[in-house]
Formats: sequence, C-alpha cells, structure tokens
Amino acid sequence: MKTEISCGPAFAIAEISVPAGGSVRVEAGAMAMMRGDLAITTSTRGGFMKGLRRSLGGSSFFVNDFSSDRGGVVGVAGALPGDIVETTIDEGTPLLVQSGCWLASDATVDVDSKWGGSKGFFSGAGLVLLRCSGRGEILLSSYGAIRPVTLTAEETMTLDSGHVVAFDESVQYRIRKAGGWKSMILGGEGIVTEFTGPGRVWMQTRSATDLVDWLRTRMPSSSSSSTSSSSN
Repeated sequence: MKTEISCGPAFAIAEISVPAGGSVRVEAGAMAMMRGDLAITTSTRGGFMKGLRRSLGGSSFFVNDFSSDRGGVVGVAGALPGDIVETTIDEGTPLLVQSGCWLASDATVDVDSKWGGSKGFFSGAGLVLLRCSGRGEILLSSYGAIRPVTLTAEETMTLDSGHVVAFDESVQYRIRKAGGWKSMILGGEGIVTEFTGPGRVWMQTRSATDLVDWLRTRMPSSSSSSTSSSSN
C-alpha cells in the first residue's frame, strides 16, 4: 500500500495509491475523496458473524474494498480531528486496535475482533478490541497526534485509558485505578491501562472521552431549556 499522509497532525488525510489490478480495504464512511479509476465493493468480509464481531469492536459492520483496473487514488480521513500513521503487520505479530482507530489496510490484512474480558474496558469504549493480523500495511487514526512507543521486555508504561490507540499482541496489559478512591473521584484520574513489553504501543495526545465530557458540561440541560421556554 503506497500512501501519502498530509495535513497532520491536526487534520490528517491519507491518499492511498491503488495500482492497476490492486485493492485496499477501508473503514465504512472513511473515504474523503477518489481520483482515477476506482470501483467500490461493500461487504462484511467474512460473513454476518465476522461483521457483527467487528462492529462490537467499534468498527463498522460493513467494510469497503476499493479496486482499480487502471489505477487510482482514494483519500481517507478519521472521524475526529487528529493524526494518521502507517505501520506494517507481519505474520505472527497481530495488532490490537482501539475502538474507532482502524482506518484502512491492505486486503491481505484480516480485521476481526478479540474478546478482552473486563480488562478490555477502555474508558467505556467496550469489551472487544479489533484484531488485525496477516501481512501488510495498516493505517491508524487518532484524536490528536499519535506517538509510537517501543517497550523492551518487562518495561512498563501506563496510559490514561482514553489515550490508547493500538498495541502489539505481544504486549501484556491490565486495567487498574490510577490511584486510590480519593484520587479517582477528586483528582480527575480514573481508569488507566498498564502495558508491559516487549512490543509497540501507539498513544494519542487527546482523549475523545474527555472531549465528550467537556461538551456535556457546556450543553444546556433539558430542565434549563424547559424553564427558558416557559418564561417566554
């Protein structure tokens, strides 16, 4: 997959060159523009159950395959303002991707899901992570900029759970409170994710959960709206 990423890290877009006879798999709704000879095929890529598992992991039930007979370009962008990074998946090194962060990949990369149990609960994002395996290139999107970190064996790193983008399946992880109950309730630090290497971890510099909480505090409540209507 030949990709040119521009306009990052705040409003990144990735332009993927699809060669003659080639194809690329894209998250439903992520296409921003097309150039040249391109055809779109929409499917579950593996049947109903696989599409359902993928949707439980925060992706779409359907995916779009863009193919070309003579060559073309498809531009993809994330739902939130942020960055896009490209990385390689090798056989035997699957990537676990947080809800909403898979953007596109080679058709040779299988996008499924993995049940994470209670420890897969990343700040309310769900109990299922996307599991990307096979061999090829993959695009990850974020809210904010993306910072990759490579952990050595037994090296640990703790992230606020809303800042997790993706990590190698070789990386061990666990969910815990940031501190005691006082810190959790009064200090604003809730659930964190602790990673232990070896492997790669990608983090985003902003949290969509924090954005939602910030917007909620500034939106008028239904009671205040009713009071305002009554006074008029």
